[in-house]
Amino acid sequence: MEAYLLIDFGSTYTKVTAVDLDTETVLGTAQSSTTIEDDVRIGLNKALDELERQCGLGIEDYAARYACSSAAGGLKMVAIGLVPSLTLEAAKRACLGAGAKVIGSYGFELTRAQIAEIEEKRCDIIMLAGGTDGGNKDIILHNAGMLAKSAVDCPILVCGNAAVQDDIKEQLVAEGKQVYLADNVLPEVDRVCVESAQEIIRDIFVKHITKAKGLDKAAELVHRDIIPTPKATLDAATLLAEGTGTEPGMGSVLILEIGGATINVHSVEEVKPVSPHAIIRGLPEGKVKRTVEGDLGIRWNAHTICELVGSDVLRSNLAMLDPDADADSIDPDEFTRFLSSTTSHKPENETERAFDVALAFSAADVAVRRHAGTAHKETISIGEVDVQRGKNLLDVHSVIGVGGIFRYGEHPERILAAAKYNLRNPESLRPINPDFYLDKTYVIYAMGLLSQTHPDAALRIAKKYLKPVTKAEVGAHGETVTEGYANRANLSIPSSHGEGLMTH
Repeated sequence: MEAYLLIDFGSTYTKVTAVDLDTETVLGTAQSSTTIEDDVRIGLNKALDELERQCGLGIEDYAARYACSSAAGGLKMVAIGLVPSLTLEAAKRACLGAGAKVIGSYGFELTRAQIAEIEEKRCDIIMLAGGTDGGNKDIILHNAGMLAKSAVDCPILVCGNAAVQDDIKEQLVAEGKQVYLADNVLPEVDRVCVESAQEIIRDIFVKHITKAKGLDKAAELVHRDIIPTPKATLDAATLLAEGTGTEPGMGSVLILEIGGATINVHSVEEVKPVSPHAIIRGLPEGKVKRTVEGDLGIRWNAHTICELVGSDVLRSNLAMLDPDADADSIDPDEFTRFLSSTTSHKPENETERAFDVALAFSAADVAVRRHAGTAHKETISIGEVDVQRGKNLLDVHSVIGVGGIFRYGEHPERILAAAKYNLRNPESLRPINPDFYLDKTYVIYAMGLLSQTHPDAALRIAKKYLKPVTKAEVGAHGETVTEGYANRANLSIPSSHGEGLMTH
């Protein structure tokens, strides 16, 4: 036996998974409350004790140990740019792709009030972008000056106009700030370049943030760097989609990761237009994409979800997803207020379990709609054309549900229908006819970690343990289509008089 230990220090629970590489099997999984406020090893040891009872392995029995973390809020960043739809959007993409949660974003010239907001947020890293190379210098210089005079004490990553980066670093360092330089995230108006910034973000996380969050002791235990949990999930998504040189992948994937504080959506799909002559607007998309919805966590933001979609929609979704549920016995407004104030609450009866699924479905519908691109028809001088913004996910092969609700929820497979293309929101370019899977053993994060050194084995284990769900089990849940978008015989992009997504 060649046993490996995979650890995820989550914001609520610390999860541990043991795998045997010789047989490529999961030996056991366990979890315990994360104890970041005291010593993260307390919760870890409780989880390890339970794991040892399952598979008989102590901490020294593992050939190697790997860990990721989203504890203490994960990697929290503030992004600052010039134009919100250009440099600021590029900066946010760089943050998200590195496994961060963007807790604030600011465009144009910073004000004193905004600086005060940033100081109060106490983020882990500030990303300062702005201006293409050879473009506007004034805004990023102004913002650097505001940061230099501020009480901000976290690292500042400068990744804007290359012509002024050295001057900005000198100004910030003179005021005692920790400064890092990376390539401009938007060197040209139509070219996004995030790799350099993402690499430095990960270095800062390892060098500074794991220690600040009390994870350095855990890093000593695993004898290697701890990476952000979203990075592990994104690595797993890429591995599943692309495969390795010797092990085939599953094709394009979308991972829907639902948690109590956020919903993360990860997609790996080739960049392509909805039609051969589509007009693409906005920044170019990449093959790998991640979005984080900090207002859609199904505990901390339960009431926000209710306000966003409406009590009537929650009731309707509850009746649609579980016709046997006693929908009249729950007041969505009152119950979601309770959930938001009692985030550790677990469903106590069948109706509450059904409502949890309806809440997750409603939040997932919004999250995937925000992640996916949009398309509509516009009339120009030569006739009607398709106008596309964002990523085309119509042909995604597989949708995978990750998170506690998918492991413990009542009929969690029904939540996955929220990721499908639906004629109620015809502009949203969501998957038309994907296969569906549930991560019932928390294998996704674990295989993302294992892929650092054993990608072939990690991929085979992931494919073995992801639970297939039939389309009948997922259900239609609304009028959907099954024909390919490009065929156009049975599906037409809607006309639009303006931009924006449709809402309930």
